[in-house]
Amino acid sequence: MLVELRLLLSACSVSATLEDYRTAVLDHNALMKKTTAARKESFRRLREFYALNLQTLLFRALLDLWNDDVQSQPMLALVCATARDPLLRATADLILATPVGKDVTSHMFADAVHTSFPNRYSPGVLAGIGRRAASSWQQSGHLQGRLHKIRTQAHVAPASLAYALFLGYLCGARGEALFQTLWCQLLDAPIHTLHDLALIASQRGWIDYRHAGGITEVEFRYLLRGRQYTLSV
Repeated sequence: MLVELRLLLSACSVSATLEDYRTAVLDHNALMKKTTAARKESFRRLREFYALNLQTLLFRALLDLWNDDVQSQPMLALVCATARDPLLRATADLILATPVGKDVTSHMFADAVHTSFPNRYSPGVLAGIGRRAASSWQQSGHLQGRLHKIRTQAHVAPASLAYALFLGYLCGARGEALFQTLWCQLLDAPIHTLHDLALIASQRGWIDYRHAGGITEVEFRYLLRGRQYTLSV
């Protein structure tokens, strides 16, 4: 839901509350939906994937980094949604295991979800999940094509690297292990590139990064600043 997320964040201030986001979608039609039902469903899904709550760490950090580079927004949105949505997360290994230039189909995503959640969804529901997963990975830059989707190299920027490291930190990783988490794997870049981006992110004040003598230290004073948070809604 990259288009909807961009519309909503551009329509609201960075201090907006969950109720402000709800009003923007339902009352002011910030997402430009044709029906009330579509507005309600879009708001429900956006809240599910992104929380839309400043007291939630994942969303507050996403807002902190969102406007750095428009090209980083697809990856920021993808990493956040993958952290919050177990169905999207179930398809991550398929993307990561597929070489650039190879075909990826919605049926493959459906099969990946079925493997992770056996006997939970009917074939029709799985087909729908597969199509939506394919769309999500295309929006993030991991796939290209309309009917025929091809694995491509996604764009990675300092903001998305800072966010991926932060999620790894919240999951308990420290030091060099921060660069080995699923969230960093989703960035689709080699380790040396991630370290280069970490240095840039540190220079911009988003993280505190030191790497010398085989020792890596990363801290998050900016993203953890000054308030009490929860990890989920």
